[in-house]
Amino acid sequence: MRVLLADDHALFRDGIASLLEAWGFQIAGQAGDGQEALEQARQLLPDLILMDIRMPRASGLEATRLIKAEMPETKVVILTVSEDEADLFEAIKSGAEGYILKNIKGEEFGDLIAGIARGEAPIQRHLAAKILEEFARQARRQEAVNPTEEALTQREQEVLRMVAAGATNKDVAQALNISPETVKFHLRNIMQKLHLQNRAQVISYAVRRGMGEVPA
Repeated sequence: MRVLLADDHALFRDGIASLLEAWGFQIAGQAGDGQEALEQARQLLPDLILMDIRMPRASGLEATRLIKAEMPETKVVILTVSEDEADLFEAIKSGAEGYILKNIKGEEFGDLIAGIARGEAPIQRHLAAKILEEFARQARRQEAVNPTEEALTQREQEVLRMVAAGATNKDVAQALNISPETVKFHLRNIMQKLHLQNRAQVISYAVRRGMGEVPA
């Protein structure tokens, strides 16, 4: 996986670069602000961008919106000191696939980043809970009729319930004796049928219907 690092602190970028290279990732490039991140993304087409929020010229949130609009297949994960819920929710709305705080331990950071290749969202559990709660609040305010799970197959409903309970793709695959790729296939079908856009929305949908619990 080719990674672009976007942070206005060069020493921090170098430290993260060393960690990622030790774990087998390729550092495609580095950017010192949001505008440079956009320019580098256009030129380098990385698989993953680790994006800070507070940066000169253009913030990480602004850069994320522009990058996802032009390069939707590029994954953007926010790596920041900000625990502000407004930043967290805006990052997800902007298209970021994950949100990680810089005070995370190295081992946990490695696990979250490695999970991206398995289709998992790199979001710490306490932050995931906040996202799910916000999605639930937004859903209750919506006047439109919500889709139902009636169109889902029995296997898709099994996958939905397990994901809502906090199971990873690997957990689901082992429990149902299917491959992780098949789990991803079922998740794509679930999102398409229920008009959902990402895993967080899938979990939120299921939690609102009593299929699982918000992670503690």
